[in-house]
Amino acid sequence: MTTTAFDPAAAAAAATADILDATLHGEHRGVVVDSPPGAGKSTLVVRAARELAAAGRRLMIIAQTNAQVDDLVLRLAAKEPGLPVGRLHSSDPDAYDKALDTLPNVRTSAKATDLAALDVVVSTAAKWAHVRGVEPWRHAIVDEAYQMRSDALLAVAGLFERALFVGDPGQLDPFSIVGAEQWAGLSYDPSASAVSTLLAHNPELPQLRLPVSWRLPSSAAGLVSRAFYPYTPFRSGTGPEDRKLTFGTASDGSPHDRVLDEAAASGWGLLELPARHTPRTDPEAVRAVATVVRRVLDRGAAATSTADTPPTPVTADRVAVGTAHRDQAAAVRAALTDLGVTGVTVDTANRLQGREFDVTVILHPLSGRPDATAFHLETGRLCVLTSRHRNACVVVCRAGVADLLDDHPSTEPVQLGVTVKFPDGWEAMMSTWDRWSSHRVVCRP
Repeated sequence: MTTTAFDPAAAAAAATADILDATLHGEHRGVVVDSPPGAGKSTLVVRAARELAAAGRRLMIIAQTNAQVDDLVLRLAAKEPGLPVGRLHSSDPDAYDKALDTLPNVRTSAKATDLAALDVVVSTAAKWAHVRGVEPWRHAIVDEAYQMRSDALLAVAGLFERALFVGDPGQLDPFSIVGAEQWAGLSYDPSASAVSTLLAHNPELPQLRLPVSWRLPSSAAGLVSRAFYPYTPFRSGTGPEDRKLTFGTASDGSPHDRVLDEAAASGWGLLELPARHTPRTDPEAVRAVATVVRRVLDRGAAATSTADTPPTPVTADRVAVGTAHRDQAAAVRAALTDLGVTGVTVDTANRLQGREFDVTVILHPLSGRPDATAFHLETGRLCVLTSRHRNACVVVCRAGVADLLDDHPSTEPVQLGVTVKFPDGWEAMMSTWDRWSSHRVVCRP
């Protein structure tokens, strides 16, 4: 029996065609698209917007942050220079990227009535929630729909007739600054994601998916898919020989260089420090993270994206450090400054969502902890941290994570009506740790 080789471009094109057909010609009022990391969510949004505009459908686009809105407007303007696009913004100073002012087909305003006649109008969910006195748009596209709270969707639902919801189900859940336990299990839980509430009330809506990640290398796609997307599996758009990480200078034999060599060879590297309970801003772990980054730059790392492209130098702007907490990120920035490193992105998982880099270094959420809290076991946080890289990821952690997970008691209360999230954080932590353990380099500071 012969098997047909997987063609990622053909699979992605077929999925996109199905999504566009359901959006433009389907009978349902909504279409949900699940997208893995780096599958081209923004590309799909821009493509769908262009197709809807070409079909004469007035369109509003809802994103979750101003940066996402500006990026979508810039992408639309680049792909369709003749398409009239409105950027609806707040009245705050510097409410949008001033680069939009140079685009002849883009009009900006703080009033929706000024832009309502344009083919496409783009803004944040927060701004759309205050729009009144306009005719509903025929179509809406909701970008990063899994990061939108259900109460935010309710606030804008009267502005459109049909909608395409695009998002990543494996990423962090919507953020809330207040406790939401009193609403858990209720059909109108405002802290639930827009998509989960939408599907709970409209189970007949088509739920499609993008099957290929163009960001993650083949060394990472399998692990991330199994650990975080068991019901919506995906594959890498590149093969084992496409993505490479090389160094201009040889290893000096230190644990930091050896873990980099391991990551270059396998895609993953685990730098394991001695087991110890530490403060959240563990000085030794922070210093280890900063040293790994320093060595990436000192050794002249170069990244290859495909077998046919030459290596590109991995500069500071192509390296990122991910942490669970803001104080950890601040400590890493200070350590990098002490080592003379500038230009490297250092931030929490929340702020790294949607971004990609050649090399990432992450401080494991459970490193040095005496317990595993719900915050640190949140599946989306680890998913974001482990899915930002194109070539290699180095994990820095104290030993003892497996023991910590084995000892973790299941004491969280059972809440009626709440859908159990699968995989849970414990399972995701254990499966990733098992894989990383085979790429371990022990460090004894």
